[in-house]
Amino acid sequence: MATPTYDDGTIRCDDQGIAILRYYPWGAKTIRYASIRGVRTLPLTGANKVRRWRIWGSGDFVHWWNFDPGRPKKGVALVLDVGHRICPTITPDDAAAVARIIAEKREAT
Repeated sequence: MATPTYDDGTIRCDDQGIAILRYYPWGAKTIRYASIRGVRTLPLTGANKVRRWRIWGSGDFVHWWNFDPGRPKKGVALVLDVGHRICPTITPDDAAAVARIIAEKREAT
């Protein structure tokens, strides 16, 4: 990967794409910006409050959460539409910054 524009230890964005660290038990998943069809914000409050306790994996066979032990302290997740049934769902420390970076990079491609 190139020099990161965002890196919080679980999510890394650079000029090429986004790396979701600890996505698989054996490592990261890298997604090119051009492969991302859309990003949806998922609040981890109210009816979705239980999702903040999903530390890794999937509970509904739609969202796949990377390993993030800090997730219970976070209030929002980003759901990445990559054109597949399973959507990578991430909780970066600064969700607004990651959403902005993805939007800017998608426009540039």
